[in-house]
Amino acid sequence: MRSVTRFLTVAAILFGIAYALGAPAFAEPNDPLFINMTTDDPHRAKMAIIFGSLQMEKGHPLTIFLNDKGVKVGSKTHGAQYAEHQKLLVELMEKGAALVACPMCMEHYQVKAGDLMDGIKQGNPDLTGGLLFKENTKTLTW
Repeated sequence: MRSVTRFLTVAAILFGIAYALGAPAFAEPNDPLFINMTTDDPHRAKMAIIFGSLQMEKGHPLTIFLNDKGVKVGSKTHGAQYAEHQKLLVELMEKGAALVACPMCMEHYQVKAGDLMDGIKQGNPDLTGGLLFKENTKTLTW
């Protein structure tokens, strides 16, 4: 019995220290979510998009940053391969989600600005940084 009490005491102390240091990453109801989507894998990309959609429905402003191979998912040239994903992205943008594509990644994967789906903005330090560093923004990467 003493070991259980000792364990609970230590656990409570550690939790208190972690809380005091700001360790918990609990989101407040309207904290923004910034998803860094680096993948062109259809399953992983869909996971990122659906997760973002569900969080947006809960009131979290959503940004999806199409980074690295993720730029292909937002490219009209790859529309046949990512038709389902692009439909979901359009729905998110219609609900107010921000979609931003990495310009260096676009260049690397030969995705031209005119090739991006309507509504996806080509990133720059001010745009991308402004969305990423909004107060209380939480980030997630796929």
